[in-house]
Amino acid sequence: MSLSIGIVGLPNVGKSTLFQTLTKKQVDRSNYPFCTIDPNVGVVAVPDKRVDELVKLTNSAKKIYATIEFIDIAGLVKGASKGEGLGNQFLAQIRETEAIIYVLRGFTSDKVVKTQDKIDVLDAKEILDTELSIKDLETIEKRVDHLEGEVKSGRKESEKELITLKKAQEFLQKGEILTEKTWDKDERKILKNYQLLTLKPRLYLINGRDEEIPKEIKETFKKNNWPYLIVDILMEFDAADLSLKERKEFELPEESELDLLIKESYKLLNLITFLTTGADETRAWTLKKGSTAPQAGGVIHSDFEEYFIKAEVINWKDLVDIGGFVKAHEKGLVRTEGKEYVVKDGDVIEIKSGG
Repeated sequence: MSLSIGIVGLPNVGKSTLFQTLTKKQVDRSNYPFCTIDPNVGVVAVPDKRVDELVKLTNSAKKIYATIEFIDIAGLVKGASKGEGLGNQFLAQIRETEAIIYVLRGFTSDKVVKTQDKIDVLDAKEILDTELSIKDLETIEKRVDHLEGEVKSGRKESEKELITLKKAQEFLQKGEILTEKTWDKDERKILKNYQLLTLKPRLYLINGRDEEIPKEIKETFKKNNWPYLIVDILMEFDAADLSLKERKEFELPEESELDLLIKESYKLLNLITFLTTGADETRAWTLKKGSTAPQAGGVIHSDFEEYFIKAEVINWKDLVDIGGFVKAHEKGLVRTEGKEYVVKDGDVIEIKSGG
């Protein structure tokens, strides 16, 4: 289960450098046979020390991290929604993703040509928002016209869909982003069918050094609860191949900012990780927050959900601290959980099933 995130931005903001740096961390092909699908698509491992610790504990022959698929697309320009530049191709590619990273230029170097009159993070964000909103409006307007005809002809089941789409249409016409609005469960289900670009969760990556980003910009992002990171992408590109020892020698943080970006992207999608471990392999599995034990089983194999009997569960740290499953069972730390158990991030799980 590889999650898909689109990387978008204006030209010359660091998107391609970000993608190249991320894909230096690309996972082993033997574990993920389709890890490079296209020159601008790469599957990247989510750094996870829990996997590393469990591999040592159970002497696993193989370790598999959770993954994210990053899709780098052509630089967006004004008018992309109308087909300017590679607009249509760009918008089609990110329509398939679960989330979006906006790369916004904050660095002031004159060595990279500016596509705006000045470095303006908020203006760049607004251009991206506008282009995605216009494309969503086109999608909705076509469907609204069709639904209005159905409702007039007496199809009552189309009424809820029409009301929901008109609500979305009004927000977009006012320049508001759908993901920042409140939707009930039924509305979300309806809107999800249209893969609307402004309904996708997003993370804002401001490319530059922390001291280059004006204080008021940071305050604006915080005030609006826009999730953001400030990353010097070029520095991360240059440091991507450094060992932990070399990072310390150059007085760089032990954890790269791009590892943090990968983790934040994972959180953006409201996901947790549960783990399985044994002699054959230790593996991190991706699961929606709030999912139950049978649903976790279904991620591993569909039969595990269908024929679920019980799950044996222990927190990964408790398992490592006690020294393994044998001692954990002796101390009563391994719990037996049923169908209603809500899986927690960091659970090590063994599914028992029939069938």
